[in-house]
Amino acid sequence: MKARASCFGAGTIVNAIAGGKGVAFGLALRATATAETQPEPFGVRVDAVNGVDPKLAVSAARRVLERSGSGRGLAISVDSEIPISRGLKSSSAVANAVVLASARALAAELEPLEMIRIGVDAAVDAGVTLTGAFDDACASFFGGIVLTDNHARRILKRDRFSEDVVAVVHIPDRTIRKENLRRLDFGPIRPQVEAAFRLAERGEYFRAMDTNSGAYAAVLGVSEAPAVRAREAGALAAGISGTGPAIIALAEHSDLEPVRDALAEPASVDRVVPLNYIESHEVVA
Repeated sequence: MKARASCFGAGTIVNAIAGGKGVAFGLALRATATAETQPEPFGVRVDAVNGVDPKLAVSAARRVLERSGSGRGLAISVDSEIPISRGLKSSSAVANAVVLASARALAAELEPLEMIRIGVDAAVDAGVTLTGAFDDACASFFGGIVLTDNHARRILKRDRFSEDVVAVVHIPDRTIRKENLRRLDFGPIRPQVEAAFRLAERGEYFRAMDTNSGAYAAVLGVSEAPAVRAREAGALAAGISGTGPAIIALAEHSDLEPVRDALAEPASVDRVVPLNYIESHEVVA
């Protein structure tokens, strides 16, 4: 049996690395996986393009295969339009898409949170996340805004922005690999990040996003200058997404052009991207 699934990337409001609780929102950049069942000796094999980490896809598919107890193998192909190692949750989207496609191909009855947790475990095994990124995985799978306790792997709240809000994504040509972040000390910024999370709990997502970005910028070595310019140009909020170096500005449609112009820098791409509110199992791949 053959099945396809698409899942989307996400952006950061509060990064969970320092405080253990995160806030993320769905972003309409797509990752797609195809899974096809094979005879038992086949195991799991992955064909991945556009920089997708095959270890992540193998780990995600193997976990679904083990859960299914089917005794078959899986051939997986993965493609993604999400720039990797920029903080736009490409790993969460790929893991979710592989798990969902594999579950469909194997006719495995898995609940959404079970699939998300499988993908999070796969991401930890593959070394593409520092925390498991449960917040990012939930925003990728469910769309909208999610507030999570990443240690408990529990969703605390779901919400959404108004329909007029759109993202402008600033994508530098450089990348930041997770292995390069393991020596960093995020402890000193924990009070600021926890304050940002409390703002988000009250629904003050824009202030939370700005506060979070200011806290993480110095530790990550990512300049906030594009975000500052975007805010001055009319963005509702702007900040570092994940561990960067991508910066996302949220703006109303009427302010898109000045915000996009303000973000512009040499050796970067700036894209207007809709927010995502569609749950992954409802997406037509």
